[in-house]
Amino acid sequence: MMEIKTLGVVGAGQMGSGIAQVASASGLSVVMSDVKDEFVERGFLAIEKSLGRMVKKEKISQEDQKAVLDRIQGTTSMDDMAKADFVVEAAIEQEALKLNIFRELDKKCNAGVILASNTSSISITKIAAVTKRSERVIGMHFMNPVPMMALVEVIRGLATSDETFEVTRDLAQKMGKTPVLA
Repeated sequence: MMEIKTLGVVGAGQMGSGIAQVASASGLSVVMSDVKDEFVERGFLAIEKSLGRMVKKEKISQEDQKAVLDRIQGTTSMDDMAKADFVVEAAIEQEALKLNIFRELDKKCNAGVILASNTSSISITKIAAVTKRSERVIGMHFMNPVPMMALVEVIRGLATSDETFEVTRDLAQKMGKTPVLA
């Protein structure tokens, strides 16, 4: 079974920054990307604010807050996704955009890397079809707000392998989430 050490997150908006936060809080290194520096910056600010609330409520220490932030690398270059062992796409719910992101991720990421989408409405089979790794494409739909909500829907495409499903389920659990097959 593959070990996930670095999680790539494409999209630094509300969902992407939340996913980056819980992944980093679980000990993973995170590469969080977006199309503009200001979006990446906004994602970091949202994470900092969310962690700040947890410090205030004494759920985590300031050292924990700093450690979580330090494990997240922000970028505007999709080339940086090559460092990831697993990538979650959390871009806006626009089919053409998501398909383009998956085409690009398929080229930039190592062959063994699983590509997941946080989509709630686009077919995983359709997304997988634009890659050369259909068996390694899966849906990983987090609930909003990500740091507070325990549920993650794991959605298989027609070609999604059992190993991809198991790795995704285990990753969700490592991140403190309750995976549910959708």
